[in-house]
Amino acid sequence: MIMNFSFRNQTWHPWAILATLGLTVATLRLEGQPWFCQCGKLRFWVGEAYSEHTSQHLLDPYSFTHLQHGLVFFFLVGWLASRWKWHWQLWLAIALESAWEIFENTPFVIDRYRTTTAALGYNGDSILNSVGDILACTVGVLIARRLGWRAICGLFFAIEVVMLVTIRDSLLLNIVMLLVPNGALIEWQQG
Repeated sequence: MIMNFSFRNQTWHPWAILATLGLTVATLRLEGQPWFCQCGKLRFWVGEAYSEHTSQHLLDPYSFTHLQHGLVFFFLVGWLASRWKWHWQLWLAIALESAWEIFENTPFVIDRYRTTTAALGYNGDSILNSVGDILACTVGVLIARRLGWRAICGLFFAIEVVMLVTIRDSLLLNIVMLLVPNGALIEWQQG
């Protein structure tokens, strides 16, 4: 029996997703990121946005920004790879989020977060948290696939508002602070 290993073969996408996740985990470990929180406890959810547990457990308030990545990646990938089958578009979105997780945990970005945002004690994500962020992005892509353009925009901006009100941070504010730091905004964030 000969197996067809072409890109069009629909059975390859789960393996591509698993390989991408495996490569991401290996790269993060080589970057020196811990498997999970140094406190030695595993938590599913951490509600505090500014604590030593943020970015160290599976999910935290910033998981919602990664869900937003998925909403955006759904459209970006749909535009860039419009001829690809859906499952390969999903893989590409996961690959993009995985690339972000690797880049986010480089010394350059970790230092940038420490010096230009309210995340003063940030040491990067644990590997468990990075996997949670990739899962949140995947959920965002799956949600976007079910909703129309207006509903996705509404959800994106609803998440922005709720995050600004509850933790004084959001995806758009995070991007602004990384690119154009503002002392007044940092003071407001630290409340």
